[in-house]
Amino acid sequence: MKTLHFITWLLIIIGAFNWLLVGVFGWDVGMLFGGQMAIVSRIIYILVGVSAIYEIFTHKSTCKMCSMPSAPAGGMMK
Repeated sequence: MKTLHFITWLLIIIGAFNWLLVGVFGWDVGMLFGGQMAIVSRIIYILVGVSAIYEIFTHKSTCKMCSMPSAPAGGMMK
């Protein structure tokens, strides 16, 4: 489960980096693989999207920050 979480997280980071490049420079990483319609690019886009969906549904159970007990009502512990 930990390996799958790592792979999906890595794919989400790759997708986010791609969107940053598209937004800032108007350049899509998928162009390296023959453009958006190339089968390799489409597979990568699908894997990134499926990874995001997987993380949405499993985040709460795999995230260490989300599974930590909440701070007491009086504020943070010293």
